[in-house]
Formats: sequence, C-alpha cells, structure tokens
Amino acid sequence: MKHLECIMSIPTNSWARIALIAICSGAAFGQEHWVATWAAAPQETRVLTPPGAPQGRGAQQAPARPNGPAPITAFHDQTVRMIVRASIGGPRARVELSNTFGTKPVTIGAAHIALRQSGPAIVSGSDHGLTFSGKASATIPPGAEMVSDPVNLQVPQLGDVVISLYLPGESGPPTMHATGLHTTYVVDGDMTAAASLADAKTTASWFYISGLYVTAPADAGTIVAFGDSITDGATSTVDTDHSWPSLLARRLVNNPATAHWAVVNEGISGNRILRDQAGANGLARLDRDVFSQPGVKWMTLMLGINDIGRATGSAFGAAEPVTADELIAGLRQIVERAHVHGIKVLAATLTPYEGAGYYSETGEAMREAVNQWIRTSGAADAVVDFDKVVQDPNHPKQIRSDYNIRDHLHPNDAGYQAMADAVDLAIFTGGGRPAASAAVR
Repeated sequence: MKHLECIMSIPTNSWARIALIAICSGAAFGQEHWVATWAAAPQETRVLTPPGAPQGRGAQQAPARPNGPAPITAFHDQTVRMIVRASIGGPRARVELSNTFGTKPVTIGAAHIALRQSGPAIVSGSDHGLTFSGKASATIPPGAEMVSDPVNLQVPQLGDVVISLYLPGESGPPTMHATGLHTTYVVDGDMTAAASLADAKTTASWFYISGLYVTAPADAGTIVAFGDSITDGATSTVDTDHSWPSLLARRLVNNPATAHWAVVNEGISGNRILRDQAGANGLARLDRDVFSQPGVKWMTLMLGINDIGRATGSAFGAAEPVTADELIAGLRQIVERAHVHGIKVLAATLTPYEGAGYYSETGEAMREAVNQWIRTSGAADAVVDFDKVVQDPNHPKQIRSDYNIRDHLHPNDAGYQAMADAVDLAIFTGGGRPAASAAVR
C-alpha cells in the first residue's frame, strides 16, 4: 500500500493513529530496495610486496602509486578524493565508511559524493554533501562502520563516482583497501566540495570507504566476488577497471537479461582461507564482507592459493603447514555458511602457478586436489573452471604466456578478460541450481 493510502486508512483514534502512522511511514521507507553496487574489503594499513614474487613471496600486492613515492600511513587536516566504479545504477545513493582496523575513533569532518568528469574533477551540479544521522560530520569508533544518509543522485550504470572525505584531526593508521587500482588524490584542507583538485599527491588505494549503495528495482541483486589478489585485480592496469569482477559487471549490465545484477569486489591481495595475512582470514571476514552486503544473492569463491604457497613454498618451510583436506573443509564451510544466509555460491578453480616464487610440486598436488573437489563435489551451486581458462594447454601447470603478467601467478588484462568471459551469464537468469558443466565455457 502506498504511503498516503496507508495513512488515509488509519482510524481517527489518536493513540492508534500515532502508532499506525509510524508503521506506515516505516513501510514506505522500507519500500526502498538498497543494493551494493561497489565495495572494497577493509584492511589494516600495510606496505607489502606481491604474492609469489621473489622479493616477498606470498605477501600482499603492494598498491600502485602513480605519482606518490611514499605510502600514506595517516591523514591530518587533509582531503582524500577517491574514485569508484558503480556496476548497476540507481536514483539514490549512500556510502558506507569503515574504521574496522582503526585503533582510535576517526572523525570525518566532511564527506561529499559526486559524479566524475575526469581525473579528480567532478561533473558540474552533481556534488552532494553527505550526512550521517542528519549531521555533516561523524566520528567512527574503532572497529565500527557507518552508513551515510541517502542522497538523490542518479548514479549511472558502470559510472565513475567520486567520494571525498575530509580528515580534520590526526587519523592514525587508516583502515584502507590497498589494491584500489584507481588513482586517489590527497590535498591539504577541506576540499571535499571542490570542482577539481590541483597539486594533489596520489596513490592507488582507497581509505575508509567500504561500500556504495543505490536504490534499485526489487529484482536487483548483488554478486559478491570473494577471493585473493586474482579476484582483487592485482596487476591489472590502473584506472581501467580490468579486474575480472569489473569485467563481469560490464558483461552483466550490457546483457538485458542480467542488467539488474551488481558485482562488488571483496578480494584482498594476499588473503588466505585459514590464516590471517592480508586482512582477516577468509572464514573470519565472511560476515562483514559478504553476508552484510545489501541485496546479496550470489557470491563467487576463489581462495586458497596463498594458503598453499605459504605452506609449501621453499621460503616458508613447514612453519605454516596445511593440507588439501583442511583447505577443502574451509571452502566447504564458506559454502555452507553462505547457504545458511540464502546466498548461492559460484565456485572457481584455482589457476596455475608454476614459476611463481612460492611454487612447489607439493603445492601443485594440493592445488589439483582442491580443484578436483571444486569440480566434482557438487557443494557449490555452480562452478567456473578458471584453471582450464588460463592454463597453457601444453604446460597445464603454467599460465598461458599471453595471459601471464610477469610473476607466473597473476593474469594480465587479457587473462582477466578471459576469466570474466568464462562465466556463463545464464547462471544468474534462473532460479534453479545450474549443473557444474553449465557454468563453464
């Protein structure tokens, strides 16, 4: 029932009227269907090197920094302007901020959202100040998240959105997402409402922002891509949205039958299933990074290669042992917990890594055992065989040379495109449980 019709039906008795107006107003508010159109997994501030690389095997991908020679470890009286790419669009928007790994409260002096023109410049007339519980500034306790009040902003599908935060005090080490792969701009003072920024320092990480939500039709839903650096998009070209989840989002939006599906990337470079390394371990971060996403109906799952490399690579010895059975048990737990929340799972096989810094034959045997379970167990609702997609047919333990970025672990842009193209979009057009073979091509 519409809001006005609801109120008109309320009896004139004063106490009943007061109560039922509140119910009707809540029902009207509840008619807004919020869907996550972009997200990034919160991490602690760390400066690490790429997984599998000789200089730091198995560690988190270091964020690219187009102009800034030094990593950003704190803010004080500074504005940070960040660019995010929406998947689906909507007429209203709100932003989620995270102080998950902060050690003290952080004050957001001002926050703005706008559409991007180019670089750090915004589209004229699109700027909106954000409020939090009706206030223009907010203090986020350590370990907490905060969502802004909605604003009327027509977010275009596959459009770039600018989020600017002013940090007036000493922030301490910020909660961040290291592999943002979009240029972020930092300037002194409160420049959140500025049409553009001059002489900004730059990096390619995101700070404090963890979600962008839009209102969408009732049938719209979110697919959460959950994984490590290969899902995160490490080694894809900065500012081109060439991670495989971003490329999958483009395919979905451009296909009329699936244009109502958003994709958000909750990969963390260096992440593992069973142990903390870069961000919390996969089992520990499910509730925050997957289950709490508004509109989530599916998740993709590609995780485990860092567990294998850290347990079997020569640089690590047996300090962090793990077995294939333990990894499979961890993956099964992720699938089962997703199903408890009514979320379907598209499981992806682990891609080849012979030649990577933490490769070993023992690890390869574990990877093959895990992949065999993913292909044949029937635990997930669908399977995509990324292993077959990117492997060299003459050397199946290795990535194809035209898909190999440089480290024999991460695909290049062409490899990520092949992975996105391998996902059968028909998985998301029906309500049934697709057979594994139907989810692979």
